[in-house]
Amino acid sequence: MRKIYVTDYEYDSLAPEEHELARAGLTLIPQQCHTEDDVIRTCADASGLLNQYAPITRRVIEALPHLKVIARYGVGVNTVDLEAATEHGVCVLNVPDYCADEVSNHAFALLMACHRKLAPLHTQVNGGGWDYNICKPIHRLAGQTLGLLGFGRIPRLLAEKARAFGLKFAVYDPFVPPASVASYGGKLLTLDEVLQASDMISVHVPLTKETEHLLSHREFDIMKPSTILINTSRGPLIDEEALYAALTQGKIAAAGLDVTEQEPLAQDSPLRSLPNIIITPHAAWYSEEAECELKTKAARGIADILSGHDLPNIVNRTVREKLSLKPHVSGVPC
Repeated sequence: MRKIYVTDYEYDSLAPEEHELARAGLTLIPQQCHTEDDVIRTCADASGLLNQYAPITRRVIEALPHLKVIARYGVGVNTVDLEAATEHGVCVLNVPDYCADEVSNHAFALLMACHRKLAPLHTQVNGGGWDYNICKPIHRLAGQTLGLLGFGRIPRLLAEKARAFGLKFAVYDPFVPPASVASYGGKLLTLDEVLQASDMISVHVPLTKETEHLLSHREFDIMKPSTILINTSRGPLIDEEALYAALTQGKIAAAGLDVTEQEPLAQDSPLRSLPNIIITPHAAWYSEEAECELKTKAARGIADILSGHDLPNIVNRTVREKLSLKPHVSGVPC
């Protein structure tokens, strides 16, 4: 019987995965791997991997001779060496649509909390105070410009929600045509133009070698001093040393982060001490429904690939040239 290993997970139950894989005659074996060596040692006979954070490097892929498919719990696949997977005919899947509503809501919640300065106001009241003057200045939200870095599913939902509050928006995304942005009422600009024009900036680009530290000292220098920065995508997109300097030197006004360069955020991180930042523990994706959908779709994707079916969410699409996959058959929603 072909074996599917969960390399690592933080979930209370793997029942949705077990159900989907059992229907296809596959055996689920949970592990808690933290290193390459852990994966190689415990998952040696894997036909498929369900992966959360464990590193699936070239060395790992080359050490698993039966491996056919890797499904990532999430949208990003930065834990997987895509080039090595493609070379070895291994399909890499993500789940691109399971939490778009949740993440766009969380991004907007962080934006609003920073804009209305809820954290310092709450801290003051808890300390016995009662004075709105500590939050001055706050300017009217309507008419301000929200900059969106990336224009996929999540930022498009965020744009729709932001328009209801009277926000204008500008977009940086080198992979979308101007008409796609214009249809939402926004403008497609260069990165520097978005950074200079925006009152608020929300980051939604994938993490790659090219986008690591997309925002660093130079970028903070050209933002408005009143800028609010939100990141619900990947922590390393922002240089945290540069962010700390920007927040303490008045180069930007505030930040709301759901992701950090290292997770969990180090206890001695200087970001923890700042009054003008809100940090949540990579929770933007979460709702009960989103978790169920994520787990079900990830497992179902592995079952479909191992039964020879093509899928629209194969990330390394050129791997199709190495395989003979049948047309995709839609499954039952979660």
